[in-house]
Amino acid sequence: MEQLSAGQKLDQAFEKLGEKNTLSVEFDLDTDVASLKALDDASNPAPGDEIPDEVAEMFSDAKITMTVHSKKPLEKSGEKDLVGMAMKVSTPGGDLVEYRLIDDYVYLRADMDAMGEAMGTPLPKADELPPEAGAFRDVIEGKWVKFNAKEMQQAADEGQEGEPAPAPSLDAKEQKKLMKALTKIVTREVEFKTADSGDGTEHITATAPFRTLMTELLGEIEPLLKDLPPGTPIPTAKDMKDAPNAKVTADFTLKNGELAQVDLDLAKLAENAKVKKLGLTLRMREGTKPTAPAGATTLDMDELMTGLLGGPMMGDAEFETSELAEEDVPLDQL
Repeated sequence: MEQLSAGQKLDQAFEKLGEKNTLSVEFDLDTDVASLKALDDASNPAPGDEIPDEVAEMFSDAKITMTVHSKKPLEKSGEKDLVGMAMKVSTPGGDLVEYRLIDDYVYLRADMDAMGEAMGTPLPKADELPPEAGAFRDVIEGKWVKFNAKEMQQAADEGQEGEPAPAPSLDAKEQKKLMKALTKIVTREVEFKTADSGDGTEHITATAPFRTLMTELLGEIEPLLKDLPPGTPIPTAKDMKDAPNAKVTADFTLKNGELAQVDLDLAKLAENAKVKKLGLTLRMREGTKPTAPAGATTLDMDELMTGLLGGPMMGDAEFETSELAEEDVPLDQL
């Protein structure tokens, strides 16, 4: 009876999330530099491809916050109903990257100095760029820039031969069939336990063998992915044959019946790597409606390429008549 009641409580908690118009989810990787380096060593990277200490430190402290706002409850929303989205990557030292999609415009800003330092490839200063760089100066200085996402997509579609293929989707009947199959697998493979703190907060732990659960879930999903474009990187049930089958536990925190937090302990999946700390925490919040930042500079893509390459992009006709077209230039000299 406890299995069923715990599963029902989780279903109701997720349904309440779908009733909201705005939702924020924070992803917090609970790990340290030593654990990330141990994971990297276990993957046998080629000499020179090892993860730098600066990058490991950045990822160990980073948090990702995603917010979505819709005109309708999220469970009833289609793509056209989503009028605001935002994503932010932050560290204790400040925000690294922030992205917002408001109506047809994408807004971006980034701490290029911090990112360049972490990646070991410092970028030039804004005052070192040529006048033709234009709005790219604002990118380097970490200011807000924007571009019209709809116009960019139209330009990309015009560059394709024929009409773009419609995105594959599941009809309502297929969705219900899939959810029924996945629910059966979760009920069979996942062990639930509940604990009530008495102050309106309840913890539900779900434990399952990783490879077994993922193999069965992907086995049900795989037939529905046959219409995706060739080369789409979707894992299959066969890909799970070498995955660890250690039991993984997820701790769901419910407050007054609403899902507030999920804690995943992933250290056991590291197997032979000397990983002491590897977890992932998801925090759910009501969130605030993303808004367009004031003073964002419009970023023209031609202008951006001019700033990056120091000159206008060369069209096909220009390339055919250029000296480069007459010479066999090695790629490493371009």
